Amino acid sequence: MNIAQLQQEIIKLKKEKDVCILAHSYQAREICEIADFTGDSYKLSVDASKVSNRNILMCGVRFMAETCKILSPEKTVLLAQPFAGCAMADQMDKPLIAQVKERCPDHTVVAYINTTAALKTICDVCVTSSSAVKIVNNIENKNILFIPDCNLGAYVAAQCPDKNIKLLNGGCPIHACVTPEDAQKAKSLYPEAELLVHPECVPAVCELADYIGSTSGIMDYAVKSDKKEFIIGTEISIAEHLQYMCPDKTFHILSLKLICPNMKATTLVDVYNCLNGTGGEEIVLDDDTLRDAKRCIDEMIRLGE
Repeated sequence: MNIAQLQQEIIKLKKEKDVCILAHSYQAREICEIADFTGDSYKLSVDASKVSNRNILMCGVRFMAETCKILSPEKTVLLAQPFAGCAMADQMDKPLIAQVKERCPDHTVVAYINTTAALKTICDVCVTSSSAVKIVNNIENKNILFIPDCNLGAYVAAQCPDKNIKLLNGGCPIHACVTPEDAQKAKSLYPEAELLVHPECVPAVCELADYIGSTSGIMDYAVKSDKKEFIIGTEISIAEHLQYMCPDKTFHILSLKLICPNMKATTLVDVYNCLNGTGGEEIVLDDDTLRDAKRCIDEMIRLGE
């Protein structure tokens, strides 16, 4: 089968089997085209919780599928590619953060959504890259332990000067590998372009940006802007998606290093195999994990209002 035929088979199967397909924005174009919802990880989980489908298929990475299960425990949640993990989410585990909490008992533990379900069970509140500043500002406690991304944490700390924010050495290795020299080179190659970067990039790169924001924030900014040329400082698939969305504008990638192997692991064939029962993996979480992990997500919703 060619790509178009495979897409038609997937569309047929998802209807027959009552499956809602979610695709993170970093997924390949041909996967996004057959998804019912695309977007950031938390948005997808909320979308999944609102549909009537009994089954959810996540085209993304494991922590995203876990978040879907936390918000929709009554549904069957499938991960299209079982090997698709997240280097940042796997950097810090529950025992490590439990030890840090013992040393910092007066700190509120703020966990980026890019963490495992197990780690979320001992955190106080979750945040997304787009909601982190607002939520941290709304926390009554002045002392914050922000995990795991120290670059996003540094960005939040700069926006929340009244808070005492403790950071650990963690983060997204893909975004963090981009250097200020990479950004300067891109800006010199495309002098008319605005530089849009994700706050998971190192602070020195963010300082050179015209806009700093989440993946969805970067996309919204580029779509709505009167400017015609942009350098995209996040996973390279976003530049491609934006080019399809805005054919009258020009999008450049900031660096070839901005390729996430975990996001690229999922293929259209994986989606097909998951739907026909020959691939994928069902996400199973015990009742205690579902209850305790949801607590910090509920707190995120409360503080984000």
